[in-house]
Amino acid sequence: MKNIESMNWGDFKEALLANPNLDLQFQYAADKWVDAAYHITEIKQAPIVSVDCGGVMNSWTEVILQLWEPNDQKQLRSMKVRKALDIINLVEKSLSLNPLATVKIEFGNSEFDTRQMFPNLLINDGENFIIDLRADATQCKAINRGGSCGTTDNYEKCCSPASAEKPKIEMKNLAVANNCEPESGCC
Repeated sequence: MKNIESMNWGDFKEALLANPNLDLQFQYAADKWVDAAYHITEIKQAPIVSVDCGGVMNSWTEVILQLWEPNDQKQLRSMKVRKALDIINLVEKSLSLNPLATVKIEFGNSEFDTRQMFPNLLINDGENFIIDLRADATQCKAINRGGSCGTTDNYEKCCSPASAEKPKIEMKNLAVANNCEPESGCC
């Protein structure tokens, strides 16, 4: 799976602001669209603090826009981008959203397990503003720093730095004649 480049909240919001009169549509898989009757149910800001398998602390913030597809509503056209911006403005009156936070869109329905996805492509086709969503893949941050994950052919430990030197082992010849006395460690 391709690791998608993440988009920050500030850039995402600017793209919406540039297209207020278009219909806002979300594509969550090839030829699979969030139903036009969707609602933006909430916008979450999640500060993430983690320690990875190499013992390094990491932190970042995510802004997660949640979509809900009601079962009992049907409509032909999606909400306008300006309506989504109205919801965003309402949220930002109570919660200051970090413009540098990573954007994720959370969606699921009866045919698609709920997950958080990245906006992969933002497409203005003249009538619609389409947000093409793609799932992220798990990753090992130690590898991204030049370390290894798992045991390598050189028997490096999990997530140790790739350039870490191994301790040298001193070899002693224990077979030297007449040099072995009690408590000397040679026998």
